[in-house]
Amino acid sequence: MARRASRWAGAALAAVLCAGLISCGWLVYAGKIDWLPASWTRDDALHGELTHQLAKQLSNAWLPDQAAKLERAGSWLLLGDTGPRVRTGCPGWLFLAEELQVNRHAQANAQTKRAAVLAIRQALAQRGIGLLVAVVPDKSRIAASALCGLTRPAELNARAAQWVSELNQDGVAAIDLAPVLAPLGASAYLHTDTHWNETGANAAAQAIAARITAAGVQATPQQAYTVQPGKLAQRPGDLVHLAGLDWLPLRWQPTPESVAATVFTEAAATGQGATAKGGDDLDDLLGDSQLPNVALIGTSFSRNSNFVGFLQKALGAKIGSFAKDGGKFSGSARDYFANPAFTQTPPKLVVWEIPERDLQTPYEAISLAR
Repeated sequence: MARRASRWAGAALAAVLCAGLISCGWLVYAGKIDWLPASWTRDDALHGELTHQLAKQLSNAWLPDQAAKLERAGSWLLLGDTGPRVRTGCPGWLFLAEELQVNRHAQANAQTKRAAVLAIRQALAQRGIGLLVAVVPDKSRIAASALCGLTRPAELNARAAQWVSELNQDGVAAIDLAPVLAPLGASAYLHTDTHWNETGANAAAQAIAARITAAGVQATPQQAYTVQPGKLAQRPGDLVHLAGLDWLPLRWQPTPESVAATVFTEAAATGQGATAKGGDDLDDLLGDSQLPNVALIGTSFSRNSNFVGFLQKALGAKIGSFAKDGGKFSGSARDYFANPAFTQTPPKLVVWEIPERDLQTPYEAISLAR
């Protein structure tokens, strides 16, 4: 029986391998594979980063994709496993694995990024533009009470505070939002999402607005806002997506979270930048006074849980938001500083939101357009 079964097992394995080869071969034939990235280093090659990127592209073929989905579903439903990118904390809580990892060359990367921020601050200052850096603490730091057995390396405890302190010593205005969010604890973050909830976003916005006001910056154009609670609705968690479980029926996924998103409505404009109804502002023929003089760059934290709305309400003014999902440390800044919105109508202040988990990752260069 073992010999007979082994033949069927061998045939099944051969069929799967053949199908996988055909599906991956199609990606190569269709030209959807980049054998080498546009830029890479010797360190990338020695540590397997190049082969990792190639394997990631090949995994997008139909058969590997479907097999991965089935594997993720089976691991979750049978073992409660959420895969390599997501960790399970207390019941109903998910955490990003990246927050619990120690990066290679962590200190060197952090110092490189500190130097980059300092260079950008100096370049902005030459144009009469201010800079305020705001570091968003890890969910696993603030919501530590929901870790339930997950271990956060002790060497990560001081990285955000130390980095912000060094920036301040260099003359860069920077704020660590951990002391602001720490009193809120787990109530500042979403359960199945890596981002803060509206409680955390509002607290962060209030702290940043207070820092802007204390620096003597008057955000314009002034704008009042009315606030109303929205309807309660289920909010898909990005960690469920990262775990590869968002395609399952809702009842089989990690417990979804319901959120009532705040609704912000503009009231009648007042102060600088406001014009009489039906009239023209002769001092603003090009409409520049209606453009926000505060620009926000950053990551998906700035695009979640109404952070922009809370910040605008706290400032009593509109701001220009150029944050980018998945932008990490450099993405949003690199795009914004090359954008005509910056080069042609520069702001008076740039607020740069940076997640703590990106402080010690490899640096991607940023440059300001001339």
